[in-house]
Amino acid sequence: MSNTLSHIPYSVLDLATVVHGQTPADTFPNSLDLARNAEHWGYNRYWFAEHHNMMNVASSATSILIGYVAGGTKTIRVGSGGIMLPNHSPLVVAEQFGTLASLYPGRIDLGLGRAPGTDQLTALAIRGENFNAAFNFPKDVERLQNFFSADNADAKVRAIPGEGLDIPIWILGSSTDSARLAAAKGLPYAFASHFAPTYFLEAIDIYRENFVPSVHLEKPYMMACINVVAADTNQEAERLATSVQLFIKGVVTGKRQLLPPPIDSMDGAWNIYEQEAVEQMLSYAIFGGPQTVKDKMGALVEHTGIDEVMVTSHIFDHKAKLRSYEILAQAMRS
Repeated sequence: MSNTLSHIPYSVLDLATVVHGQTPADTFPNSLDLARNAEHWGYNRYWFAEHHNMMNVASSATSILIGYVAGGTKTIRVGSGGIMLPNHSPLVVAEQFGTLASLYPGRIDLGLGRAPGTDQLTALAIRGENFNAAFNFPKDVERLQNFFSADNADAKVRAIPGEGLDIPIWILGSSTDSARLAAAKGLPYAFASHFAPTYFLEAIDIYRENFVPSVHLEKPYMMACINVVAADTNQEAERLATSVQLFIKGVVTGKRQLLPPPIDSMDGAWNIYEQEAVEQMLSYAIFGGPQTVKDKMGALVEHTGIDEVMVTSHIFDHKAKLRSYEILAQAMRS
């Protein structure tokens, strides 16, 4: 399995999670610190996810954070996992990412999703009369590709900067619909198995079976995002992982909170229904010491055949979080 892992690129998904007792002003420098370390440890990409109206997630202005981290690093690719395209005009996204790609050439990725990244009331506040814009997602992806195309130079509406730039577009998803779209357009596909594992295996199969080669990609390229909490021992990793379990319990119950410190045991911290819901969302999560992480990651890669793994780690203590990403990098390289 170690041979399997050594050929797999590994990347970071950051939600700019706000921990208990801190503010986004504390979170952002920690993100940059993690990105610099991730670059040193051989991580391939560092992506931010667009979310709104969540007290514990500070990545709402996604493109600004991408610029902040790209400006503070040298080689790691930085991008969106993703930009929720129906929340924005394709032209504005083209201009923003055209600007980023002009500032940091060859380092910017644009992952696109169709969900609002928030609740329905907030989605209405963002989208207004375009509330049903998700239905236009395939066409909006085409509009965006057109704005990036050099062939758009004679059009009356152009993306400056953006036009003629080679900015890799990814389709993100948590369902089979996104898999079909990515396949039809011949684009790389990233699946959100870190919170929506239900259709993961089905979506992978649909993507591969229906993939149409394009100018962007000759063969399917599949990335999966998973939760990882690594520590020097299995016991310590399980303790640190209680933070993400409590975090997701808040999502499940609708009682969101800032990322809480770890507790010694989840016994008594959730009821049987909450436990079942949280564990379902964390089906593919990997919690453990170095050997456990290596073995479980190897088994996941072997079982799914994914081309790249993206990791998100909701860990309360920043130093423990850095150590988790360092352990994973060592497992992937060994």
